[in-house]
Amino acid sequence: MTQLELARQGAVTDLVRQAAAAEGIDPEILRQRIAAGTAVICHNVRRTGGIPLAVGEGLRTKVNANIGTSKDDTSIDKELEKARVAVAAGADALMDLSTGGPVDEIRRAVIAETQACIGTVPLYQAALDTVYKRKKAIVDMTVEEIFEGVIRHLDDGVDFITVHCGVTRATVERMDREGRLMDVVSRGGSFTVEWMAHNQAENPLYEHFDRLLEIVKPYDAVLSLGDGFRPGCLADATDRAQIHELIVLGELTERAWAAGVQVMIEGPGHVPLNQIEANIQLQKRLCHGAPFYVLGPLVTDIAPGYDHITCAIGGALAAAAGADFLCYVTPSEHLRLPTVEDVHEGVIAARIAAHAADIVKKVPGAMAKDIAMAKCRKNLDWEGQFALALDPAKARRLRAESGVDEEHGACTMCGEFCAYKVMNERREKGAAAG
Repeated sequence: MTQLELARQGAVTDLVRQAAAAEGIDPEILRQRIAAGTAVICHNVRRTGGIPLAVGEGLRTKVNANIGTSKDDTSIDKELEKARVAVAAGADALMDLSTGGPVDEIRRAVIAETQACIGTVPLYQAALDTVYKRKKAIVDMTVEEIFEGVIRHLDDGVDFITVHCGVTRATVERMDREGRLMDVVSRGGSFTVEWMAHNQAENPLYEHFDRLLEIVKPYDAVLSLGDGFRPGCLADATDRAQIHELIVLGELTERAWAAGVQVMIEGPGHVPLNQIEANIQLQKRLCHGAPFYVLGPLVTDIAPGYDHITCAIGGALAAAAGADFLCYVTPSEHLRLPTVEDVHEGVIAARIAAHAADIVKKVPGAMAKDIAMAKCRKNLDWEGQFALALDPAKARRLRAESGVDEEHGACTMCGEFCAYKVMNERREKGAAAG
């Protein structure tokens, strides 16, 4: 039986206990949320050694890091280094989005490299096999090849798969009728739209959704219902195509739950600040409280090179409003395949956003970390500050570069005029006088 089915029967499994311990909550509370579909446990039964990841209501906001090769850079070693760096920086999950080189070998190497949760987009597998092995166009993928890609990824132990089941002919019609500035920016979504147009057929992952559920269920993997119509620019945010897809995903969520399959929903995208909260509320309402996994949202389109910052701004607002899982964006977004350094920066930016939101959501233990940092700053306890920092190595390096080596000395911003130092001296004088 799946974790969802067991939770409905009142069973608190070992995976639930392990995930609850990591969250610092009562396992029974987590069981209830899994049973209701408002939380999921990401853990493929084929995955040996992987750590179960709980995502959803009342839990710490999780962070995903996308890695993966392209045709222009097929280095396995580089992607494994990115995986190591991302996990070391605090990423809870990795998505291997490889589209170049020996993608099967890369995926299996990434899974073997870490205990972190792993996600993929199996449709890429079918597309790559069609283009490079069969020497045909992506639109020549067969339905069987699409499902074979899903099975291959699940067999390898992938914990959650993104499937663009909400990309339907009806949704495409709404997009075309309204007119979008950037059409479809999701890679999997664009493959599906072109396949439907060429074959004059419905999306196989939608039309044969029950078959997809039958395939996924034995692995107890999480179905991440992808946002093929996520807005790729602010001008397309919250339009008819995006909302229609969300309605479809809500319907599919109920079908998946009925079959005992866990679900989370993927969301936008590029969204103006004043529309982010409404987007989260819409998802939670239309998709019945299922965990929400968002890319960004990016709050402006004009910051190439700094999109990890635009992503963190939107991510903090989204998570504070109820999003459960943030997909990072690196400084290289829209520009190139990210470097190892970009991956590190992207993870840290997303973790800042996630933690800021967790304080608002009153996630157990979140505010305590900030209180501890405040005490260390008050006492000019630099080692304590480094230990609590989201990026200890960078904090330590910046301190060292200033040339100040006193263990409890002030920094070079204020020096002898340091407010902390002044107030500490005042407190010490008061204590001595008393």
